[in-house]
Formats: sequence, structure tokens, C-alpha cells
Amino acid sequence: MRNISPLVLPAMLAVSLPALAFPWPWHHHRAAAKATALPPVHAIAVTEDATGATATSIAQSWDRNALLLDLTRQGGRGEAMLTRLPDAGWPLRLEFRVRPGAIGRLTVQGAQRVVFSVPAQGAPLVLRLDPGVYVTDTASITLRWSAADD
Repeated sequence: MRNISPLVLPAMLAVSLPALAFPWPWHHHRAAAKATALPPVHAIAVTEDATGATATSIAQSWDRNALLLDLTRQGGRGEAMLTRLPDAGWPLRLEFRVRPGAIGRLTVQGAQRVVFSVPAQGAPLVLRLDPGVYVTDTASITLRWSAADD
């Protein structure tokens, strides 16, 4: 067996150390923090059913491919009607952000009727509507909420 030159080992280390700086396949970067405030949009018309006035307290924003309707300012008993904008269709998905304690039950009436029960306490939560509740030819969707889960 031949003797290895004393310069070979330092040369091998000098060549291999920069390789440690490259990302390894199992190395994952931390996901960027998701912004809490989504930019507001106007994808559907929201009116208060009894008066026909625009419900400005229900904010709309996109959460990926779902339209998120923010009902956290609502409380007690109320009703709103969702309609498509002229020359536009329904969003692919609908979600509702509610504040526990302020809303106890949310009823959504489209092609089908869905009733969501909201816990009495906790952080705001997002309720996702199943795709079959409204279809492309649904004229309007009615939302009704109440503070008590009656």
C-alpha cells in the first residue's frame, strides 16, 4: 500500500466543504407566514333581504379559490341575500368566517339547505360550504344567522 501525501487530506476537505452549503433534498424552508388581512374584493352582491340595502358590514376576500365572506361583525339575528353579479358566475367555493358567541347558528339556503352550529366560545372559525349547496343556475343564496342555536 502506498503512502498518501500529507497534502491530499486537506485538499479533499477543501473540495468537499463547499458541498455542505448547498441545499439537501431533505432540507425544507419554513413556510412564509400567511397574511391575516386578505385584500377586499367584490365578487358577489350582498344585500340585506328585508330592506334591499347593500350589506357593507359583510366583507369579501379570496382565500385561494374560495370566496370568504366575513360575518364576524354580525351578531344577534340577521339575514342577507347573495346574488351573482351581472355577467359573472358563482365562485367555485364559498366560505363564511364567524365569531363564536356572536352567532350560534348559520343557515345557508341555495339549491340545498345547510345549517351550521357554531360553538359558544373560541377563536373565529371558517365554515366551508359543500359544492352541491348551490349550482350554476342558482338565482340567490339566503343567509340567516341567530345568536342562539335554537
